[in-house]
Amino acid sequence: MIKYNLKCNSCKNEFESWFGSSKEYEKIKKLNLLSCIKCKSSNVQKMLMSPNVISSKENLIKSSNKNEKIRKKILEFQNFVKKNLEYVGDNFSYEARSIHYNNKKNKKGIYGKASLKEIKELKDEGIETQTIPWVNDLEN
Repeated sequence: MIKYNLKCNSCKNEFESWFGSSKEYEKIKKLNLLSCIKCKSSNVQKMLMSPNVISSKENLIKSSNKNEKIRKKILEFQNFVKKNLEYVGDNFSYEARSIHYNNKKNKKGIYGKASLKEIKELKDEGIETQTIPWVNDLEN
């Protein structure tokens, strides 16, 4: 996982977002799937960032604790998603279209798997989606 500080060139909003890797960021940016969380503009760019340099054992422990806190927050969010949304697996694109075009009534929101290409196609059709980081819960 990698976190980037981002800036919208349209409304000057600054925000951060997590990506699976720097290559994933580049793919999402190239497919025009990256948008400002405030104004929805796709005129977003990475800001200059300083690396998280660990200079001592104490800092290593602090960094490890911070990463664990982030991991726990992501797991809390995942549990919320699992509890409140319906998992549709690899059928996410199909189910999202069915709901969007009113071919299928769904009381709960959905979550599942979709490729970057499928997400772009959904966006092009006006179907709003969100990508979120997903980590394995090794304890459960």
